[in-house]
Amino acid sequence: MDVTPPSTSLSTTARTRLGRLRERARLDRTALYEVLDAGMICHLGVIVDGAPTVIPTGYGRIGDTLFVHGSTANRGLRAAAGAEICVTVTHLDGVVLARSIFHHSMNYRSAVVYGRSRVVDDPGEKIDALRAISERLAPGQWDVARPPNRKELAATTVVAVPLGEASVKVRQGPPGDEDADYALDVWAGVLPVRQIFGEAVPDPLLRAGIPVPPHVARRWGTP
Repeated sequence: MDVTPPSTSLSTTARTRLGRLRERARLDRTALYEVLDAGMICHLGVIVDGAPTVIPTGYGRIGDTLFVHGSTANRGLRAAAGAEICVTVTHLDGVVLARSIFHHSMNYRSAVVYGRSRVVDDPGEKIDALRAISERLAPGQWDVARPPNRKELAATTVVAVPLGEASVKVRQGPPGDEDADYALDVWAGVLPVRQIFGEAVPDPLLRAGIPVPPHVARRWGTP
């Protein structure tokens, strides 16, 4: 499987060109990878039975290909196979409080990917994709947990999405108020938003004497 990026720059198409606030665009392909590699949940947009459907799901990236997975019974994934789809990943970094309601905003990093998907049929690529998805959510867990068996693999659909057509948009920093509003006695600034991992909670059915593994424990308190 060729995972070499086509170029260091993001594509510019009618679908990826920003209509507003174009200065927030990030045009380097590494910016796309940074947004994707910092997330754990994506939203897959697809047409199902003639109606738009958005599915939240886990994902993984290998080079210039994004992988999503789910049950073979999932109507959304069945509809996505070979179809034009859209995948988005968004990080909320802060609530921006301005002196006027109009200029309230959010600090965020977002990526939108368009492309024709394909079902991953090759057994080796399917395992690699599932490992990438697992490592995105729980780094190190693939090496200690039981791998999927033949029956479980048959019950799982993996869809690959090329990263050839994508856009990245980022907003960071303080509010931008109207000049006249800076004289108002209204507090303005940014309320940061952070997501961190808490202390691991063991399964009630966990056998006694099995400690929390280091790859799990080291994530406590980290973003």
